[in-house]
Amino acid sequence: MKKEPFVSNEKLQEIVKQFPTPFHLYDEKGIRENAKAVKEAFAWNKGFKEYFAVKATPNPFLLNILKEYGCGCDCSSMTELMLADALHFQGEDIMFSSNDTPAEEFVYADKIGAIINLDDFTHIDFLEKTIGHIPETISCRFNPGGLFKISNSIMDNPGDAKYGFTKEQLFEGFKILKEKGARYFGVHAFLASNTVTNDYYPTLAKTLFEVVVELKKETGCDIRFINLSGGVGIPYKPDQEPNDIRAIGEGVKKVFEEVLVPAGLGDVAIYTEMGRFMLGPYGCLVTKAIHEKNTYKNYIGCDACAVNLMRPAMYGAYHHITVMGKENDVCDHTYDITGSLCENNDKFAIDRRLPKIDIGDLLVIHDAGAHGFSMGYNYNGKLRSAEILLKEDGSAELIRRAETPRDYFATFDCFDILKDMKC
Repeated sequence: MKKEPFVSNEKLQEIVKQFPTPFHLYDEKGIRENAKAVKEAFAWNKGFKEYFAVKATPNPFLLNILKEYGCGCDCSSMTELMLADALHFQGEDIMFSSNDTPAEEFVYADKIGAIINLDDFTHIDFLEKTIGHIPETISCRFNPGGLFKISNSIMDNPGDAKYGFTKEQLFEGFKILKEKGARYFGVHAFLASNTVTNDYYPTLAKTLFEVVVELKKETGCDIRFINLSGGVGIPYKPDQEPNDIRAIGEGVKKVFEEVLVPAGLGDVAIYTEMGRFMLGPYGCLVTKAIHEKNTYKNYIGCDACAVNLMRPAMYGAYHHITVMGKENDVCDHTYDITGSLCENNDKFAIDRRLPKIDIGDLLVIHDAGAHGFSMGYNYNGKLRSAEILLKEDGSAELIRRAETPRDYFATFDCFDILKDMKC
């Protein structure tokens, strides 16, 4: 399957005249169509809500688009909670799923009425001591341990993850929380990352649904929602078949009707917390070829680097690359596509077959709409790039400006470095 950019070369040439590379570009039309499809796929569940994982793409313009489709926010830190609150996401439209949580973050989450999703059994006492009570609505994260499999394929190793309650802790935790005043309960689990299979959510759902039936029977707790979290992935490689969210929704519905409905739990709401699936394919990193180096290998140096998209450097992750204007040319050259960091892993691609690249060519690095800009950093004094929204009408809107040296030095309050700096 051919991977094509959501922006044409002609349009991109217009945009770069207004905004210098590198920058992250987002596709409003694609985002809206996908959010609508997710909402429709789970419309069978009266209480369904997608809590977008803010960590994936913490941009207020994009969060406001998702809000139009009924999405809430899944937050994992104080600043993410503050962002959601500032955008007027209301109370239980915010899910606070954190781990190793500082006390002040629990205090703030409780203050704005967010649903707190506890990561550990010991956090029950910690939360009560911190905020002085147990919230009326509470959620707990479940980790079944062992290996997580679909059919005979190992998808991930939850037993090696730092997150969640064991099954025994979950049951005991619910009893304690109920005694301490909690009235409404939720269960959450995340067992595999970036799965490209329509079977992941239904398989996870079956595991959670069966646990919830046991929980209800043993504890008598009023379980109001089951949070399938994230893990629904995207096809980074051209030969991967994309997930079908409608088929996934139908798969979860089937298990819901088989397990929960007969147990009298047909009113339980289904929640999701997708970041990658919601925005990943609808963002790209646009960069320009500025150097060519031929030594033991052939290198193309770009004006972007790992601070703009660190997944390839951090995980060895594949991101497809299109040389704009040469989409139909023969891929008869082999390159490493690099940035300028003083690290040899600062490469967007290694031994990638591409058309001949000339200095000044624009490269689109696909599927950077989630965990792209948000994982940026300032190593080597590099500055994070701008974010731009390609609107449905074809115009381009700056939704986050690029950092400047003044931003980089702004936290040096005790050292007057900015006084004579021309920036």
